Amino acid sequence: MKTEYLYILEKGSKKFPCPECEKRSFVRYINTETREYLPKDYGRCDRESKCAYHLNPYLDGYAAIIQEEKQRAAGVTTVNTVKQKYIYSRRRHLNSFKAHPGTKTVYFDFETFKATLKPEGYEQNLFIQNLLSQIKFPFEADEVTKVIELYRLGTITEGYREGAVTFPFIDIQGNIRTVQVKEFDMDNHTKRTDFLHSILEKNCIRNTEPLPEWLKAYASNEKKVSCLFGEDLLKKYPFNPVALVEAPKTAVYGSLYFGFPEESSQNLIWLAVYNKSSFSFDKLKVLQGREVYVFPDVSKDGSTFREWKRKADEFEKQLPGTHFIFSDLLEYLVPDNDKSKGYDLADYLIQKDWRLFKKQTLRIKTESHPESRCESKSEGQSEKIITITKNQNDEAQAIKLDEASNPPAKAKLLLESHKKPYEKKFRKYSETWDKEIQALENFFTEAETPDHPIKFNTYSNISDVSKFIKSHLSVVRANNGNPIFLPYLSRLQQLKDRIGG
Repeated sequence: MKTEYLYILEKGSKKFPCPECEKRSFVRYINTETREYLPKDYGRCDRESKCAYHLNPYLDGYAAIIQEEKQRAAGVTTVNTVKQKYIYSRRRHLNSFKAHPGTKTVYFDFETFKATLKPEGYEQNLFIQNLLSQIKFPFEADEVTKVIELYRLGTITEGYREGAVTFPFIDIQGNIRTVQVKEFDMDNHTKRTDFLHSILEKNCIRNTEPLPEWLKAYASNEKKVSCLFGEDLLKKYPFNPVALVEAPKTAVYGSLYFGFPEESSQNLIWLAVYNKSSFSFDKLKVLQGREVYVFPDVSKDGSTFREWKRKADEFEKQLPGTHFIFSDLLEYLVPDNDKSKGYDLADYLIQKDWRLFKKQTLRIKTESHPESRCESKSEGQSEKIITITKNQNDEAQAIKLDEASNPPAKAKLLLESHKKPYEKKFRKYSETWDKEIQALENFFTEAETPDHPIKFNTYSNISDVSKFIKSHLSVVRANNGNPIFLPYLSRLQQLKDRIGG
């Protein structure tokens, strides 16, 4: 039976690189009469939850142009001339004109971006409302407000993506590169992904309206996602370390769980690359001189971790002063049968009570820097301990010094350390794991280490026990007291019980 459509997605398993995410997950449209492919941008990406790129020849206007040309050849013209002119113009911009090396980047329209930030929109923003009430451990309103302001999260307030959250990608100079649109379910799991420029284009097509001039120019950009999510924060917080993840949602959760960069110069700036293939030099060169903690999403065979680690080793050679520190936390935590689902740090954090992550203890040595020293009763004292806690009710910051005579105002000066580049190397966590680490080192030195793979727990195995112990001890020594690396200590203690028991 002959199909009623002239253009259909090709059947079978053949895939091409996606024009948007560059993954080999793209199914192209073919002409059912000639069996030839349509121009290479026409097709659909199978990664619906991660990319969702789809250029349809019927919605785009390509089919109408071909039909009109056939009718013109037959002496009949039925396509509205205004629509015809618009479609031709759009096709010329989107498919004929491509950015070349050296072509100036066209930024997303600022006024259009501002329209996503309407205060009333957050009431219908499912992602935001889930953070406040639906997830297992809802956040306080003040914390959610902070993360909205930090990343300038917005809302689609009308149309077929109504209620979706917007994640703007803003570069270090404050230019908007693109605006990702995501729809979430009640558990804040991704349902659909889109981009605001694509939504605007589709609206113009449906209403047979011409594209705005800025959007015509913007469509010429070869890549839309051309900076890191949260990149503008690097300029605002020049001395904070960086945490790098794949998706914007994960960066949002990282900030909510581990604290905001404004609260301490030791707090991480959580940034996202967008997708697996976006871990590229062009994007990461902006991190030069930074300490970068990398949390790759898990993959079935660990390929994402290995690929990012290999790239990072090369990038370090090209970016003096930059250090990429990889976390294999998820590789151990995620069951093998879940690894093919692209499990990320957010999926792990959302199961935990954020209040457990909100306490930080910092030790500050002050003898070398009198301008940042607190007054002391004891003349010989040269070290102060400051504990920062979060109150569950009003999120007020309480600063306790080890000497009651030290006024809070002077303690506050110490906390404003993002203005002092030297402070980073003097800060340590005062709640250390010295006793626990020493006990583990003594045990593993004396214990007989298995020379064969062992079952660690119900969902993971250890293939090389000696290597596991050595790497984990190295991590906890280097990050003594840092709550981010507590799972490494916990795994060593579990292994001790496993071997000793």
